[in-house]
Amino acid sequence: IFYSFSDAISAEIQELFKIDRKSGEIRTAGELDFEDVQSYDLEIEARDQGTPPLSGHCIVELEVLDVND
Repeated sequence: IFYSFSDAISAEIQELFKIDRKSGEIRTAGELDFEDVQSYDLEIEARDQGTPPLSGHCIVELEVLDVND
């Protein structure tokens, strides 16, 4: 199974996060600022290598905490 961001996710948001294609682990790749955006909804797709390939989708809700306060 391979994981990726859905095509519905903008390029700007994809630059802030990285997803491991094999494990599905999501990590930050850019700086997140609570004052700009308080939360993100990331649509993730999982696809197998079958013929035809099957896929599933989920939404990961990510809340940014303001650690400066």
